[in-house]
Amino acid sequence: MQIPDDLLYTKTHEWAKREATEVVVGITSHAQQELRDVVFVELPKVGTVIEQGQPAAVIESVKAAFDIYAPVSGTVSRINEAVLQSPQQVNQDCYGQGWLFAISFTQPSQFEQLLTAERYSQQIKAEAHS
Repeated sequence: MQIPDDLLYTKTHEWAKREATEVVVGITSHAQQELRDVVFVELPKVGTVIEQGQPAAVIESVKAAFDIYAPVSGTVSRINEAVLQSPQQVNQDCYGQGWLFAISFTQPSQFEQLLTAERYSQQIKAEAHS
């Protein structure tokens, strides 16, 4: 399972990549493996104001639907139209072409609440043992 070192993570299995004034968001390899076959993605509208920890998107698999939570607060600045047309990209390349949306963040201090790759890896191991 991939856990890139250059990303930050949430306890709810989203990844966040900080780029200047934006953060790009997707789901982790662990999350997409748990979901299995993604069949539908619902993304927020550009311009939507979202709060850290609040549901921002929905991913449906053949198993169930899951909320995707905002890793930081801000305004949705971009969405990945490609995953709306081909939801399976989330399974195929969750850290690349399968990204979901980007947020123009308003509170840089919120990044301190996110997990490093090492801490996220420890969380996954702890969940597997519980």
